[in-house]
Amino acid sequence: MVHFVGAGPGDPELITVKGKRLLEEADVIIYAGSLVNPQLLSYGKEGAEIYNSAEMTLEQVLAVMERAEAEGKMTVRLHTGDPSVYGAHREQMDALDRMGIAYDVTPGVSSFLAAAASLKKEYTLPAVSQTVILTRKGGRTEVPEKEDLKSLAEHQATMIIFLSVGQIEEVAADLAPSYGWDTPAAVVYKASWEDEKIVRGTLKDIGEKVKAAGIRKTALIAVGGFLGDDYELSRLYDGTFTHEFRTGTERGK
Repeated sequence: MVHFVGAGPGDPELITVKGKRLLEEADVIIYAGSLVNPQLLSYGKEGAEIYNSAEMTLEQVLAVMERAEAEGKMTVRLHTGDPSVYGAHREQMDALDRMGIAYDVTPGVSSFLAAAASLKKEYTLPAVSQTVILTRKGGRTEVPEKEDLKSLAEHQATMIIFLSVGQIEEVAADLAPSYGWDTPAAVVYKASWEDEKIVRGTLKDIGEKVKAAGIRKTALIAVGGFLGDDYELSRLYDGTFTHEFRTGTERGK
């Protein structure tokens, strides 16, 4: 059987308990070497076959899975973060369906969640934003026209932009007409890794700061009012608010 496993954002301790167990049991490990922390491979058992998919084509990855299945071996396909976000694992699952090979998916901690933890911020602040947009700027891989950054920016929601830090100045220019140049922005390089870096600023100066920090890839761009300090308190813990588990009082007692 093939197990797709989210490796987490980088810190080896941020893989799930289930994901770690599967790594420990795997006969074959195929990991996304361009992004997965190699320290995670230490969880593998002695003698496990290890392949770096950064050096392989889709066909080569599938061939390893097919051979392992024929030999009765268990395979872990280790993706960075959570494989459902820019993981390119759908095409692998579809191919396994065609080959009649069973598989499952173990979710992981996405880098955008690790970035929030590193920033010590909450993406969904009352009266600021209750929506999080995960997106990217078009580059060598295009995005649908209706998902152009300028269009998405009109919502002024919390926005997390993947795979685009190399175009940081263009990103800021796309967002500024809707958000405003003074909107807070941050870039988190390798969230949760030992060499993590955080750059904070506004849409006006974040590009200059990121370039000065030498960050060109492996980073997320976070934009929105959630990075500021103005928000309303949650009604969930408001003593005057009644919900399923508590009856509120006028004075909040």
